[in-house]
Amino acid sequence: MAEPESKQKWQPGKKDMVFFAIVAAVILLLVLGTSDRSTKPVPSDQIHMQVTSRAECMTCHGVEGVKPQPMGHSKADQCFQCHLQPTNWGKAAP
Repeated sequence: MAEPESKQKWQPGKKDMVFFAIVAAVILLLVLGTSDRSTKPVPSDQIHMQVTSRAECMTCHGVEGVKPQPMGHSKADQCFQCHLQPTNWGKAAP
C-alpha cells in the first residue's frame, strides 16, 4: 500500500519575490500620486481679481504672454480647479 503524500509548505521563490516587489512599488506609486498637489494660489491683486475665465488667464499666461505657463503645465481648461482663488473673487472694483 502506498504511503499518503505529505503536503509541502509553500516557500516563495525568486519570481514570487519579484512579483511582490512590483506590486508593492505600484501600490506605493498610487498612494504617493494621490497626495494633495501644491499649486501656487492666484495673486490677490486687482488684475487677477477681475479674471473669471481661462481665456482671460491665457492673455498673460499663454505662450506669447507676459508670464507663460511653465513647461509641462497641464493644458486643462479649468485654471481654478488647481489654483486657489483670492478672497472676494471677481468682486473688485473695475
